[in-house]
Amino acid sequence: MFLRTVMPRRNTSLIGGLLGVWLATWDPSVLAAPVTGNVVLLGQDGGALKERDYSGVVVWLEPVRSGPRSSPAQPKPVTMDQRNKTFVPHVLAIEVGTAVDFPNDDPVVHNVFSNYDGQVFDVQEYAPQSSRRVVFRRPGMVHVFCNIHETMSAIIAVLPTPYFAVTNTAGRFEIQAPAGEYTLRLWHERSQPEAIAKAVRRVTVTDPNIALLETELAVSDQPVTPHMNKYGRDYPARPEDRVFYPGARR
Repeated sequence: MFLRTVMPRRNTSLIGGLLGVWLATWDPSVLAAPVTGNVVLLGQDGGALKERDYSGVVVWLEPVRSGPRSSPAQPKPVTMDQRNKTFVPHVLAIEVGTAVDFPNDDPVVHNVFSNYDGQVFDVQEYAPQSSRRVVFRRPGMVHVFCNIHETMSAIIAVLPTPYFAVTNTAGRFEIQAPAGEYTLRLWHERSQPEAIAKAVRRVTVTDPNIALLETELAVSDQPVTPHMNKYGRDYPARPEDRVFYPGARR
């Protein structure tokens, strides 16, 4: 007796129909492509900064018209660490609705807060090897501090778009964005409103690997204005460090 294997017959009409629907609804603009560029920071005299450090510039693309998005509906949580009494990174760019974790990797207590601009919050004091989370629900530039250590400061740029980057030391950036019309915006913690407005321009992303022209942004030569603690008072001359040792828990 012979056994005959019967192969299942493919429904070619169904496959063809599904393929036709997919091709009819597929929009190539939703495929993100790298958009690269370079930012040069200028001093108030119009010359390049002596230190040649062009890092910390927030660059983002705002779609001129709403359309398909390549980012998830809920942004993934990100981290701003506390290490050696420093926020790492110093400048963090996120999309509106993103949760930011603030792990304490120092042997002392920290108290992360922001009391002006952007979103106001205060996570209170917390011990080493623990963390706090804040969800940022409104766009703006959030100035972050520690209520115990005056020298600790950072920026969280909460943006109304998923297409953004922060420049490296050389001023380079790369943004993954689909084809379309965008408004290019820049921001730096020492830039003035008029300089920020001057740097705004329209950008058309049409092909993969778009390289933008070099962009200049003027910044103040003066250091960032000193800040008060969360109570609106001056910081004490020496921080009240409470050291935790291995095995100790608050």
